[in-house]
Amino acid sequence: MPQSSINKSADHILALSGGVGGAKLALGLSKLLAPQQLSIVANTADDFEHLGLSISPDLDTVMYTLAGINNQQQGWGLAGESWNAMTALKTLGAESWFNLGDRDLATHLSRSQMLAKGDSLSTITRYLCSQLGVSHAVIPMSDDPVRTRLQTDQGNLAFQEYFVREQCRPAISDYCFEGIEQAQPANDFIELLGSERLKAIIICPSNPFVSVQPILALPGVRQAMKASRAPVIAISPIVAGIAIKGPAAKMMAELGMPATATAVAQYYGDLLDGFVLDESDHDLAETISTAQLQVHCTASIMTTLEERIALASKVLSFAQQLIDNSDRF
Repeated sequence: MPQSSINKSADHILALSGGVGGAKLALGLSKLLAPQQLSIVANTADDFEHLGLSISPDLDTVMYTLAGINNQQQGWGLAGESWNAMTALKTLGAESWFNLGDRDLATHLSRSQMLAKGDSLSTITRYLCSQLGVSHAVIPMSDDPVRTRLQTDQGNLAFQEYFVREQCRPAISDYCFEGIEQAQPANDFIELLGSERLKAIIICPSNPFVSVQPILALPGVRQAMKASRAPVIAISPIVAGIAIKGPAAKMMAELGMPATATAVAQYYGDLLDGFVLDESDHDLAETISTAQLQVHCTASIMTTLEERIALASKVLSFAQQLIDNSDRF
């Protein structure tokens, strides 16, 4: 079993990702950067236990996407999936609100079995990636359990209950990450943040609240990012007031924030050195830009592989521009 996926001698890009939107940019980056140049840290706060299995939706989405086996139409799960197990579960009256395909079940069975034997989530993820032919490092944000809980008008819900079972219908008034105070960043993650080889940190266009914030809220992560000489760049998941994927815009409205790219930049605050806007929001650039925060406008909607690679290329060029124009990095 592989022990570590981090090459300590190469300049490195670190991407922070949620599920579908983040995985798209991660794939684009993987087409431009060698395995020793890129690591992707995935959110694990929406992990949960279901039907006796340990499910890691964001980790698996990133892993399946990099392996080229994801279902590109629905954005999650595996291509060419079958659903015999779910059909049988429904017949038996078991919970069936969270769809697990037959091949996808194999991932969760393997993960659950290895966790029961005492393997860490990092070790398991390295193993699964190696078995699927994923050569770039995919790192869980933590080996410790963190769980997103949402306070809604229909009660306190686990994230997957809200997102999948309730289809994001309940109105959100607050959220928290259970276990975040006791959790520690995964070893490879915190090691990269402190590495002199780290060239840039890219926050993928994922939900700022429930995909990215759990990663940033881990003890020591935000401080390490601010202390790093690598520029931190975020790509807005909000384009022309609309969330390209997921409930980010709806959550912003319910939390009393305007559903704009400006609000996303303000949410990340002084953590950022660069912010990428979609070209349709170019009129916001002047408002967002400060002496400490540079803004770059480009086409950011990623429908095709070519668009994912193109955005990745623009983000990497922007990172290099930040480095070249500042003596801080």
